[in-house]
Amino acid sequence: MDQYRCISTTEAADLIDQGADVVDIRDPQSFFASHITGARSLNNDNVHDFMANSDMDKPLIVCCYHGISSQSAAAFLVNQGFDEVYSLDGGFEAWQNAYPDRCER
Repeated sequence: MDQYRCISTTEAADLIDQGADVVDIRDPQSFFASHITGARSLNNDNVHDFMANSDMDKPLIVCCYHGISSQSAAAFLVNQGFDEVYSLDGGFEAWQNAYPDRCER
């Protein structure tokens, strides 16, 4: 995959069920308040460790508040060598509305 792709919450749920990783780029306070079950917080402080310790061949979904900022982050991760990167359309807000039972605090 040369570029990231924007996906719906349904597509994201299917990818997660198949083993995709999820990173949440919202601020740490928002992440700790609630996030997609199994997601990892990704920010400027931990991005280098994340890249050094991640399987770049594994599908990766990027989540933000509303699906805008995640597009830039997804493009960055593709440029860093991740093979299969997705941006979640509607962000965490859409996910929480579609799958409230798949969120954790």
